[in-house]
Amino acid sequence: MTITELISDIGKIIVFLMILMSIFLITVKSSKKLSNCLFADFLLVTAIDFSGLFLSIQNTTWNSLKIASVLLQMPLFYLYVQSVCYFNFNLKAKHLLHALLFFGMFILLMATSVSAENYMLYEIINKVQYYSYMIAVFYTLSHFKKLYQENYSANHYNTYKWLLQITILFLIGSCFVLLRGFIPNGENDILLTSINLLIFVFALFVVCWFVLKALYRPSLFLGVDKNLSLLKSKEKSDTEVEQTLEQLTNYMISEKPYLDSEISLQKLALLLNLPEKQLSQLINQHTGKHFFDYINEFRINEAKILLKENPDLTVLEILYDIGFNSKSSFYTAFKKQTSQTPTAYRKSMN
Repeated sequence: MTITELISDIGKIIVFLMILMSIFLITVKSSKKLSNCLFADFLLVTAIDFSGLFLSIQNTTWNSLKIASVLLQMPLFYLYVQSVCYFNFNLKAKHLLHALLFFGMFILLMATSVSAENYMLYEIINKVQYYSYMIAVFYTLSHFKKLYQENYSANHYNTYKWLLQITILFLIGSCFVLLRGFIPNGENDILLTSINLLIFVFALFVVCWFVLKALYRPSLFLGVDKNLSLLKSKEKSDTEVEQTLEQLTNYMISEKPYLDSEISLQKLALLLNLPEKQLSQLINQHTGKHFFDYINEFRINEAKILLKENPDLTVLEILYDIGFNSKSSFYTAFKKQTSQTPTAYRKSMN
């Protein structure tokens, strides 16, 4: 089997997995139907692109569609990230603007055929669009991270981490494609073929990893409220701040609201009968922590007590008892506060 044949076979596997996953996402019952459909559309559009590895159809409409469809990949991925990050995200007529480049390029290719000049224009548009959307995705993730840190205590860190990882993987893949672009056709066919093989093996890895993450970590599809605003500084008297801070601390110690795995800034503000923004400002400016870290500090202190006084309890039992939903987030928070793993901490206490 030649390398070219191997690349073709890998392309068939990638397209098969993408179509299979798309069918699953479209048909499965889920509360995150919009996210699933956007991801399915992204996979299907990408599958059309990869089909060129093994499928040669001499048809102007198909070839124009295949080339232009690449301009839908990043808009769909961006909208997918938006829908995963924000549970109240909805598609609107204005989102059709994301498809303008696709329609424009498709019409141009249909009207003038796929020429060298058109393809050069397409390459420029494709690269500018790709990196513009990458910037938009990173901005969305940065904003999402700030919102969940100030308003939520759990779950959303894993969503942020996962989307950030997949975005970075896309960037790595684009670097391979850029590297391939520096090698002129016909000058070093062996090197060019080897880089192509590397690109498609990497693409296969990303698709498999993405699919497994989606299947085994459904909690990654939780979102935050997009309408929440980031904290702005507001002056208050020292006496009022001290009284409210004391009220908060006493409530945290006596009622232990942090044991609720779904505790959020909104819930805690309601329990304390305080405005959300006032509570957020109090925690951020007068404890030096985001809401996320503030809640986890109480949880870890509770975990330290349980690890020391209850040797019969497993680490898994403890992390669920104190409000965490996953082992990875518990270990990350525990090590951040103690510089030890829970198991190592328990051993040091004996």
